[in-house]
Amino acid sequence: MADKKKPRYGAWIIVGVVLVGLAGFGSGGLSSSVRSLGTVGDKDISVNAYQQALNQQIRALSAQFGQQISFQQAQQFGIDRQALNQVVLLRTLDNEATEMGISIGDERVFQRLQSIPSFQGAGGFNRETYRLSLQQTGQNAAEFEAGLREELSRTLLQGAVVSGIPTPDAYADALVQYISESRSVTWASVGAEILTAPVPGATPAAQQEYYDANPEDFTLPETREITYVWLTPNMILDDMNVTDEAVERLYNQRLNEFIQPERRLVERLVYLDEARADAAAAQLDAGAATFEDLVVERGLALTDIDLGDVSREDLRDAGDAVFTADVGEVVGPFNSPLGPALFRVNAVLAAQETLLEEAAPALRDELAADAAREFINDTADPIIDLLAGGATMQDLADRTDMRSGTISWTPDTAEGIAAYDAFRREAAIVQEGQFAEIHDLADGGIFALSLDGITPPTLQPLDDVREDVIAAWMAQAELDAIMARAAEIASDILPLTGFETLDLVPSVDEGLTRRSFVEGTPPDFNDQVFEMNVGEVRVIDAENRALIVRLDDISAPDLTDPSVTAQRDAVAENAAAGIAQDIFDAYAARLQQETELNINQATINAVNAQFQ
Repeated sequence: MADKKKPRYGAWIIVGVVLVGLAGFGSGGLSSSVRSLGTVGDKDISVNAYQQALNQQIRALSAQFGQQISFQQAQQFGIDRQALNQVVLLRTLDNEATEMGISIGDERVFQRLQSIPSFQGAGGFNRETYRLSLQQTGQNAAEFEAGLREELSRTLLQGAVVSGIPTPDAYADALVQYISESRSVTWASVGAEILTAPVPGATPAAQQEYYDANPEDFTLPETREITYVWLTPNMILDDMNVTDEAVERLYNQRLNEFIQPERRLVERLVYLDEARADAAAAQLDAGAATFEDLVVERGLALTDIDLGDVSREDLRDAGDAVFTADVGEVVGPFNSPLGPALFRVNAVLAAQETLLEEAAPALRDELAADAAREFINDTADPIIDLLAGGATMQDLADRTDMRSGTISWTPDTAEGIAAYDAFRREAAIVQEGQFAEIHDLADGGIFALSLDGITPPTLQPLDDVREDVIAAWMAQAELDAIMARAAEIASDILPLTGFETLDLVPSVDEGLTRRSFVEGTPPDFNDQVFEMNVGEVRVIDAENRALIVRLDDISAPDLTDPSVTAQRDAVAENAAAGIAQDIFDAYAARLQQETELNINQATINAVNAQFQ
């Protein structure tokens, strides 16, 4: 069975072997005995730099997916290779900067050191804070400052490579001209109401002609005849015995869910010291600033200080004051784990209590579902043995709790067992005579299937789909008649002709750009409008209707308009940045080709093993 939730002793044996191997990888552990992954030119590639890059890449990927990504999952995305490439590139640039004699003086290094926020104290840069921060990360001042010097030198080299790139003004002007150029149109939507005569019915010859011209519309998809057996928790839910004691025990285990004290939605604005917090509170009391003003003053957004819903105990010293405050009131300052803070109450969540009697039905169902899933899990291995012994789908239905069924499956089938993604996936690839396997369903169920036969895509006889053919022919014939009549009307429209004089209800849209959306028009409306000349009238297919469109004016963008100017500057800046990046990428690639690289793959494997 795939993904069975049973012990897999083989995996633990492998883990044990890996751990034993790593145990001998230096008596002091990897980080203390082996500090380098290899060299780029004359520069070592530190283990610590690779570990930090790997952590950053995994955090970024986790943020992208909205959940924590394991190292194994990260490897599938090539994150370990990206991290290694990143540190190799940086050390290649460091090596080149050294060979070119680029170096940064002590004064510039110290200025950079003073600007790092994590080294700041109440009065600015604090040497003790600096020392403690390095101690916590296992670094010393000499190593850190050497790395800082290399970083600044590398930045200087990078800047020199891409400096002097001219702003692509002509490109920016042309692109803004294209993007911001606008059109003014008058248009009307017309349908069957403009026809002067009814559309004649489809003759047998017309039906045959349409049927022959559009066979794909009347062809049944490939159909797979499948026999299956399945067992889901819901099928055996009523057979599961759940005692009152088990229900009460689960209720007590999750008492916090059912008995919730009053909670409050709170924001917390933290200050570096009590004096600054007191000054902020004084501003609030005097009406000289709002709470929002104080947040902006700290360089933060409201989302940065939102604590969500909290209990009195969560707030520690501030708990009593916050829980006696009114909604919208700001209290404090009070001490918090991050320093003195002001607290604002945004809402009160009343206490809630759900009694055992009220919660019991849902808890009983939950326990029954758990028991059913466990039963199915325990049943899987004997079923696998039966399949290995040659059991058919009917044998499984007769000898186990599984239920059998048949289905004529196509990719459009989504009822019954075909509602499960896992079944649809297997139904699409199963072959005749294939050895049947047990597969998992998302709800904890299992299934197996066999293919009895395949009916290839089949064109249905005309007599079987004649009504559909007639309906489709009529729809096309009516649209053709509408388009033809609309073209006749359009031929009478001149640049100054009022649409109303031709019994049309006009819509006038001015200032349309290539990115505009006009409600009631087909997706290619803008494309067609921007192909037209001033005064031109065009009939556009709008599925079951037609649009009669006249282009009234073409307007060039006002290059003195601040919004257009800002757009032009942004385009030029982005283009220059793109050119600079391309130049740097080419320079870095050539540099890496010319610089000797030695990597110890065993060390990389050992570092990766620590992440697993």
